[in-house]
Amino acid sequence: MKKFIKTFASGLVASAVALSSLAINANEYQRTASFITTKDNVEIYYKDWGPKNGEVVTFSHGWPLSSDSWESQMKFLAEHGYRVIAHDRRGHGRSSQPWHGNDMDHYADDLKAVIDALKVDNVTLIGFSTGGGEVARYIGRHGTDKVKRAALISAVTPLMMKTKDNPNGLAKSVFDGLRNAHEVNRSQLYLDIAAGPFFGFNREGAEVSQGWIQSFWRQGMMGGAKNTYDSIEAFSATDFRPDLAKFDVPTLVIHGDDDQIVPFEISGRAAELVKDAKLIIYKGAPHGLSDTHKDRLNQDLLKFLQNK
Repeated sequence: MKKFIKTFASGLVASAVALSSLAINANEYQRTASFITTKDNVEIYYKDWGPKNGEVVTFSHGWPLSSDSWESQMKFLAEHGYRVIAHDRRGHGRSSQPWHGNDMDHYADDLKAVIDALKVDNVTLIGFSTGGGEVARYIGRHGTDKVKRAALISAVTPLMMKTKDNPNGLAKSVFDGLRNAHEVNRSQLYLDIAAGPFFGFNREGAEVSQGWIQSFWRQGMMGGAKNTYDSIEAFSATDFRPDLAKFDVPTLVIHGDDDQIVPFEISGRAAELVKDAKLIIYKGAPHGLSDTHKDRLNQDLLKFLQNK
C-alpha cells in the first residue's frame, strides 16, 4: 500500500506540472447547484446519478449522516443502469438548517418535494436507519402512487422507544442520555459512536477502519447542532406502525442481528407489519452494514430491483 501511495503521489506531481503549463479559461466551465427549495423555504441538496432514463431509486440516509453514506450503493446501482437519487435531510449535510420542522412529517414531505421536483415516477424508496422511518412516513402521508417498491435497511421502524404497547422498546432514558451527550460534546459523541457500536468496532477481533470513523464524524459535523439534536426525538419516539400498515408495494427488510444501535429485536418486527415483506437477516452484522457488508447489500438490492 505504501509503495502504491508513493507511486500515485509521484504521478499526481507530474500531472500538476503538466497542467500548470495549460491556460485554462474559467468561462468554459459552468457550475450547477443540486438544490431544490421546499414550500417552507428550506434548501435541500440532492445527488442525481446514473442514466436519466434508468429506473429510479431514492436513498434516505441515517442520523446524523448525509447522502454521502450511500455512495457505495449509489455507484453500484448507477453502474447497473439505475438512476439513483439521494438527498441530504433538512438540517443535515449540505441542506439548510431550519430551526423548526426537524421531525418525521417534514422529512417525509421533503422526500416528496425531491421526487416531485425531479418529476420521477415508479420509484423504489430505500431508507437506512432514520431514513427507513422517513420512507415509512412518506408512504403513510403520501401513499404509493409514485412508489414501485420499498426497502428498509437497519431501520428505526416500527417504534424504538418503550411504551405501554411497545414493551420491547428502549427506555426513554437511553435517548435522554444520547441528547445529553450531544449537548455536552456532539463531536466526541459522533467519534465514540463510529469507533464503537455503529460499525461493531467494539466487538472482539473487529478490524477497525479509521476512514469510516472519520467519514461518519465528518458527515455528522456538517449537520446543524439543533437539527441533529431534534432528530433524536424524531427517530426514537415516532410510531411508524400506522405507516407500515399502509404499505402495499413489494418491501424488503434487511437488518443485522448484532445491531447495537437499532436492535434487531425491536426493528426486525417491521417485516411482520408489512404484508408479504421479505426479511433478510445478516448474521453478525452491525448497524452500519451499508459499509461493513456493502458488497452483499449491493447484490441483495440489485436482486430486489430486478425481481419484476
